[in-house]
Formats: sequence, structure tokens, C-alpha cells
Amino acid sequence: MSKKPTELEEDEVETTGHSWDGIEEYNNPLPRWWLWTLYATIIWAIGYTIAYPAWPMLTQATPGVLGWSTRGDVAAEIKAVDVANAEIESKLAAADLTTISADADMNSYANNAGKAVFQTWCIQCHQTGGQGAKGYPNLLDDDWLWGGDIESIHTTIKHGVRNEDDDDARFSEMPKFGADELLEAAEIDQVVNFVLKISGQEADAALVTDGAVVFEDNCASCHAEDGKGDRDQGAPNLTDAIWLYGGDEATIRDSVNNARFGVMPTWAARLSESDINAVATYVHQLGGGE
Repeated sequence: MSKKPTELEEDEVETTGHSWDGIEEYNNPLPRWWLWTLYATIIWAIGYTIAYPAWPMLTQATPGVLGWSTRGDVAAEIKAVDVANAEIESKLAAADLTTISADADMNSYANNAGKAVFQTWCIQCHQTGGQGAKGYPNLLDDDWLWGGDIESIHTTIKHGVRNEDDDDARFSEMPKFGADELLEAAEIDQVVNFVLKISGQEADAALVTDGAVVFEDNCASCHAEDGKGDRDQGAPNLTDAIWLYGGDEATIRDSVNNARFGVMPTWAARLSESDINAVATYVHQLGGGE
């Protein structure tokens, strides 16, 4: 509040004595209760920063004299859960994968634990529902590169595909027929049209017959003579409408020219055996498992 300087009336508050353009400011001090509240909060804040983690430093915050932390609380909760689940975790780690579904309690636990593992480690490639994406297999259908029974799924998860970290990783490699000049351009045109034909798509009939010969000489050793693939080699079925990278003419031509070499990491070093069994069980029951 402010007023022009005049003679003070008897009940008026004194001014600070400062004047701005002829206007003086009343000298109204803060209420004592407000000041004491402010002082109390300052004292409380100082005590808090001494007792609890507070001030950030280069690598961590000051720990506080009480030694309390949210990380410590979480670690204690995790340890308590691990202790509670130790027995069933041990049984799951040693279980015959083919019998898990017959044990209601084990199956329920494995599916819940497997879903948690999947949501943490697998959705980045296979998406939240397991539907996959271009270059990342759909886990909901019956088209499996390395086999869809639960034991095959377990092996693929545990050792991975075409990685250099696990000697037991699934491994196969498609030649770069165009980039490495293994086939001439005309032969690539022929075999691409042959693949279009056997997958039920429109193809140049004039090229299909010669393409069948090129396919038999260069592709049948992996994809089989009928083009239905070989799971032991991770060679996909070329006769259906399910494609990992795409089944249009341009994409098939790119695959023949430059090949594909998808890599999946090994999970043996990052997940426990019970975790791997659990996520294998979860993936198997998504609908595509055999």
C-alpha cells in the first residue's frame, strides 16, 4: 500500500521514509507467525538434506546420515519376492517344457513371469502383442523359421540367431546372388518371377520356366524343391502369403540380390533358466506355437 506524503493521522502506519515520485511506502512488517513459519521450513529443509539423499553431485547424490534410499526399498522388495518365489522358480528351471501346461499352478506362474520377461526384453523387436514387424518375426502365426514347438522356441530364445556370442546360436546365411555376382541379372529376373508364381502372385510366364531351373540349382538346397523351406536351416516357406521382409516383386528382388541376415541375441547370459522357460511358455501359448 502507498500514499502521497501528508501529515500522519493518529491511527496511520508510519512510512519507510523512501519516496518515489512523491509517493511513500507504508512500513508494514510481515506478521510474526508468517516469519516463524518461514524460519521453521528453512530449519526443516536443512535437517532433511542432512538426513536424506538430497544434493546432486558428479556421480551420485549426498546419501544422508540415515542411509535411506528408494533404491534400497525396491531392492528389499525384490529380494522378498525372490525368496517367496524361490521354490517355484527352482521347479520351473528344472521342469520338462512339454509338461508345464499340464500343471495348473506352474503354467499360470510361467505365463505371468514369461509375459513380464517378454514385455521387458522382447517387445522392442516383436512388438507388445508379439505380432512382429518388418524383419522381426510374427510370433502369433504358424510360420516358424526354426520351429514352433516349445522346445524349439526355448532353443531359439536361449541361444539366439546368427549372433557371434553363442556357439550354439541358430545359424544360416543366404548368399548375395546379385551383389556377389553369383547370378546374372537375367537369372535373377527369372527366379524372382518363379518365386512370385509359387507364392500365388502374378508373374511373367515367359520367365517362370527358366526361373524354376535357376531355383532348383541355387535355392532348393535351403528352401526345398517345392519352395516350402527348411526349418532346420531357418529357410522360410516361399509358397505362402507370410513374408518376413515383404513378398512384392521389388522386395523379393532385393532379397535375392543382397540376401537377409537377421540377428537375434543370445539370452542365456542375461536371463535365468527359469526366465527362459517362462518366456518360452508364454510365447508358445500366444497362438502360433505348435
